[in-house]
Amino acid sequence: MAGRVDLHLHTTASDGKYRPAEVVRRAAGLGLSVIAIADHDSVDGIAPALAAAKSFPGLTVIPCLEVSTDVPRGEVHILGYFIDYTSAELNAALAHFRDSREGRAKGMIDKLSGMGINIEWRRVKEIAGEGSVGRPHIAQAMLEKGYITSFKEAFDKYIAREGPAYVEREKMMPAEAVKLRIGSAFPLEPELTMPIKGRDMVAGLPRTVEVSSEEIREALAEPVRLIAEKICSVLEETPPELSSDIIERGIVLTGGGALLRGLDELLSKVTQIPVRVADNALHCVAVGTGRALEHLDEIEQSGAVTRM
Repeated sequence: MAGRVDLHLHTTASDGKYRPAEVVRRAAGLGLSVIAIADHDSVDGIAPALAAAKSFPGLTVIPCLEVSTDVPRGEVHILGYFIDYTSAELNAALAHFRDSREGRAKGMIDKLSGMGINIEWRRVKEIAGEGSVGRPHIAQAMLEKGYITSFKEAFDKYIAREGPAYVEREKMMPAEAVKLRIGSAFPLEPELTMPIKGRDMVAGLPRTVEVSSEEIREALAEPVRLIAEKICSVLEETPPELSSDIIERGIVLTGGGALLRGLDELLSKVTQIPVRVADNALHCVAVGTGRALEHLDEIEQSGAVTRM
């Protein structure tokens, strides 16, 4: 007899009610045979869920992720199954989106304050716990202070998409989500695939196609080639004294583009120079600039820069 499954479960790693281990325990208690931990923009619930599942041999946990993306007339939530939840590139990108969630939540709190609804950011963070801050946590804080009588009222009156306190959050286009899931600049072993559901533009009917990392790599080939060519061009014009330093220390990739799988391997092969992705690639330039400004006088005294 086929088992019962639930392939879309959230935990406290995002906006779910229960911790990962509790979700696993409840799923096993309900007789489910397969579940997927699919938190919003977070993979933090997967490892503890897999660990908890070891106590329930009849239950299989699939590592999954739900990513919100923009389309012209709304948004599409893309689910990725059997993901590599340990990927440094994936986790760096998700950290960036979780940070944007906090900015969005603070913006909603500011709007609510302007309407005479005063809730504290500290309390919203406490409610969210270890998970990403979301609208349900804001609603809970409003409920605790008596501004509303139900979660539904919070959304209907204030924080739904058309509500007066609603703030858009940073999202990606569906193509970006696919690139994040299976994109690469260098051959993978094994290559990855991903089912894509949408509407056939010719027949006008719903359709599912399977896209491979090889196809995505082919689509990205031209911009990746231009990046490699520009780096080689800059290296050719670099003074010898700096070239020796680059050869010794290597090239450090920063920014969102650095998170493309295999880009460091490709550039290292092309330039014959060690290439690595910076820790916290999305934020390190801003952090470094802030630190430089904090110590600008010392840097100027060293002769490394001159104030214009």
